[in-house]
Amino acid sequence: MLDQFKTFARYNRWANQTLYAACDKLDDAPYYADRKAFFGSIHNTLNHLVLTDRIWLGRILGQPNPPHALNHVLYAGRGELRQARIAEDERLIGIVDGFSEERLGQDIVYANMSGAPQRTKLALVLSHLFNHETHHRGQVHDMLSQASQKPPELDLIFFIRLQQRAAASG
Repeated sequence: MLDQFKTFARYNRWANQTLYAACDKLDDAPYYADRKAFFGSIHNTLNHLVLTDRIWLGRILGQPNPPHALNHVLYAGRGELRQARIAEDERLIGIVDGFSEERLGQDIVYANMSGAPQRTKLALVLSHLFNHETHHRGQVHDMLSQASQKPPELDLIFFIRLQQRAAASG
C-alpha cells in the first residue's frame, strides 16, 4: 500500500499543478465568481483544499486542529494560494515518503472539527485525504466549464501514463 500512497501523493501534486494552470487562464471575475458551489467560487474551493490538507496532515502529525472553519479563506490572492498549494503538496509527499507499511496500519488519534475524539487507521485517513482532494478538484473542474474554460484531463490514468512514458524515455 505504501507505494500506492506515494503514487497518490505525486498524482495529487500533478493534478493540483494542472488544475491551477487551467485556472490561471481565467480573469479574476470568473475565477472569484460565486458559482453556487459548496464553497462558492473556484478560489474559495481551492482555499478549502489547502486548509483541509493542513488539518489532516496536522492530525497525522499529532497537532491540534487550527481555529478555522472549513470555509475559511486562508489566502485572498491567487499567487499566495498557489505558493501555499505548492508547499502543501511537497509537504504531503515528504510525509508520505517517511511512512512504513507498518505505520499505515496504525491508528491516529485526533479530534474532529467539533472536538469529538476519533481513532482511524492511517491508511484510511490518507485514502480520505486523497479522495477529498479529487472530490473538490472535480468541483473546480465543473466550475471551469461554467466559466467557459476547457478543464484539463485530471484522471489518475493520465498521470500514470505520463509517468510510464517518462520512465521509458529516461
